Amino acid sequence: MPQSKKKKNNKSASGMGNIRKKTVRKGDREYEYWEARYTVGFDPGTGKQVQKSVSGKTQKEVAQKLKAATAALDDGTYIAPNKMTVAQWLDIWQANYLKGVKPSTVSSYQATIKNHIKPNIGAIRLDALTTHDIQEFYNKRFEGDGNRPPLSAKTIKNIHGVLHKALQQAMLNNYIRANPSNPCILPRVTKKKIKPLNEHQIADFLKGIKGNKYEKMFLVALFTGIREGEVCGLQWECVDFTDGTILIDKQLQSLRSGVRGDKEKYELVPTKNGKERTITAAPYVMDILWKVKKEQDLNRKSNSDLFQENGLVFTDEFGIRITPQALYRAFKLVVCELGMPTVRFHDLRHSYAVISLKSGDDVKTVQENLGHATAAFTLDVYGHVTEKMKKDSANRMEAFIKSVS
Repeated sequence: MPQSKKKKNNKSASGMGNIRKKTVRKGDREYEYWEARYTVGFDPGTGKQVQKSVSGKTQKEVAQKLKAATAALDDGTYIAPNKMTVAQWLDIWQANYLKGVKPSTVSSYQATIKNHIKPNIGAIRLDALTTHDIQEFYNKRFEGDGNRPPLSAKTIKNIHGVLHKALQQAMLNNYIRANPSNPCILPRVTKKKIKPLNEHQIADFLKGIKGNKYEKMFLVALFTGIREGEVCGLQWECVDFTDGTILIDKQLQSLRSGVRGDKEKYELVPTKNGKERTITAAPYVMDILWKVKKEQDLNRKSNSDLFQENGLVFTDEFGIRITPQALYRAFKLVVCELGMPTVRFHDLRHSYAVISLKSGDDVKTVQENLGHATAAFTLDVYGHVTEKMKKDSANRMEAFIKSVS
């Protein structure tokens, strides 16, 4: 009997599905590989089958990939393969999924993606990105990689925050099966010790700002604990001279376009945590604000044709806003002249908190004035002050016991 013909190469082994050997030419050479096609569904517009393919060097490899794909289709866990890179997805994510995020936060995300994430893992295919790839990226940048200096634990944490959010959205979009950044281990962030001004430094600071263009802004910030952007964005409608209160519900913030040469723009946006708070200010502070109002009224009359009405408390003689950057530069100039170059504007806020606690304010009141989310957070930041208060309380009790014994 004549022998049966051998199976052609483009036929798959029994039970393997539609697996074929294919040839591709690159230059003067031909390369062979195996490919299998499978149906993932139907086009809702045309009703035609939607097919995908898997390929590999051997028939066995392709058969395994085909089996895994069809099993995933059966149990509803299938995710279609795509060739999108991490960098391409990050571009899509930035353009479409950050619409409700504060402009300054968007700017920070963009810088993190551009300077850290894309140069390190941007070229990897999104669906091929692994936990190990990300962990290795974090470790190298934390320890120092080649000529690049090491990044701080806080910076690594910030990078992880951005990457995790982007990958979480990719998972929700069914581009990846799971978020590979979830199991990553981050370096421990060491909490920096706060450096409030002591009584002598505050006295020197008050003398040093006498007659300064921004003196009243410095004083309001020091004795209310409000932030740079909040003092710059304070509006008259939020100042109640009758009740002696100040409503903090917005801040002046820079809107960076990221394009070199573009003029920097500013906008009033919600506070850092999005919550408003009302501060009952010391009469001294309200007197300062009243003087500012009178000065602004005079400037309005003197420069009636040029004065800009924007409702802001702190402006120049023409009603033009004072930016946080200008305020900070003026502050640094003052403290450097006083021999305190390491003091930051934010240390005025810390100083206010410490003064309040030492003066006998309860932690809940200080928390609400500062706009912290919880009293526990305030205690965590200023716990050393409350510990001293406890010792002072114990000493007062000791003095009382001795007086009655």
